[in-house]
Amino acid sequence: MRLTVLGKSPSWQDVDGACSGYLLEEDDTTVLLDCGNGVFAKMRRFVDYAEVDAVVLSHLHADHFLDLVPFSYALTNAPRRRPVPVDRCAGADAPACPRLISPPGGGEVFRRVVGAWGSEDLVEKAFRLEEYEGGSVVEVGPLRMSFCPVPHFIDTYGISVQSANGGGRLAYGADSRPAAELVEFARAADLFLVEATLQRPERTGVRGHLTPEEAGEHARDAGVGRVVMTHISDEIDQEDARRRASRAFGGTVEVAREGATYEI
Repeated sequence: MRLTVLGKSPSWQDVDGACSGYLLEEDDTTVLLDCGNGVFAKMRRFVDYAEVDAVVLSHLHADHFLDLVPFSYALTNAPRRRPVPVDRCAGADAPACPRLISPPGGGEVFRRVVGAWGSEDLVEKAFRLEEYEGGSVVEVGPLRMSFCPVPHFIDTYGISVQSANGGGRLAYGADSRPAAELVEFARAADLFLVEATLQRPERTGVRGHLTPEEAGEHARDAGVGRVVMTHISDEIDQEDARRRASRAFGGTVEVAREGATYEI
């Protein structure tokens, strides 16, 4: 199973960057984990969008799903997806319609967002929408995904991915405040993709994200093999964040970089 980082920014994008988006590939199966602002264009560097089998969302904050909009327009309106041939495009009588695997309430959110300026069924016409629950197990080709609620500002789910072909397990923590359930979810994962949004805890006292130290502590307590911090802005000193997380983890911690790949 190969993981490619498409976007690692928090809710505001890095220079030339993208928000949350991670490509998973195994054999002929391609899955996109989260689809935040800027991710669709980044994804096209690596795969044909019409060949994506499924998009899986951790939660319904805009920086994790907003690029479903350009993705939907491409699937329905791009010249090669239309039935009538045009210059250099043969057309398609049966356009691709990937699975969209969303937390509960996804359909309502997509209709409300897109309906503000256009056809509210844009996303649901481009994708086959499914809504999962905590504890659900979903299979896409050889990839088996399970979902664990983690505490954030809205309902959010960590996503565990294991291939039926063997190999390691990916634990994607999504967005979360410090929590014992995040540790249990990531327990013994081969690669823990964990957010480290903040230099210090939220000034309001209402927690929804982790600091680098907290990311490292959660990884240490979970006994994971490899740690990659993400959801982290280029406005902070990322080498300092890496050192802080590594001290807490007791080993090497990496900072996600767009275009970086990991074999799991």
